[in-house]
Amino acid sequence: MPSFDRPNDPDIPASPWITRFAPLVRSGGHILDVAAGYGRHTRHFLGQGYKVTAVDIDVSGMSDLKDQIGLILLEVDLEMGDWPFPESAFDGIVVTNYLHRPHFPQLIDSLAADGVLIFETFGQGNEKLGRPRNPNFLLESGELLRAFGDNLNVVAYELGSEQTPRPAVRQRLCATKRTDAVPLN
Repeated sequence: MPSFDRPNDPDIPASPWITRFAPLVRSGGHILDVAAGYGRHTRHFLGQGYKVTAVDIDVSGMSDLKDQIGLILLEVDLEMGDWPFPESAFDGIVVTNYLHRPHFPQLIDSLAADGVLIFETFGQGNEKLGRPRNPNFLLESGELLRAFGDNLNVVAYELGSEQTPRPAVRQRLCATKRTDAVPLN
């Protein structure tokens, strides 16, 4: 059975949270897919005409995409060494099922002026339902708001439990560097 936090089936659809806010990213823009896994979000954005830099410690699950136009695959351990991406490089940054708090400032810095951050991962309480259980990988209540709310404009935030695709406690945030109102329809 595939792991929920690293699904090994490239046909698993993109997260509804990601697809809901993907249209806020500049059409044809450059996306950074952090901890891309087997590439479900990379595949989604490539299919929508975006350029994507997909980074993970193991990119073998995306080997079928290696010749895809508009894709940069980087096999990097993001938790070792310096952040490998320049400031203002990405129109959108997607983070799902991954948490490394030291990256929070770099995620903000790597967003372009009108860039969009779409973040979704596990929260405290998930340890009672399944993996991850380690508190280092579980967000505290409101942590995404505290981490990004002072530097980005929060479009949407959620904290709650879900039953599908499996029981989990999740925290989600969509925020942008835009200074004007974003279209919500």
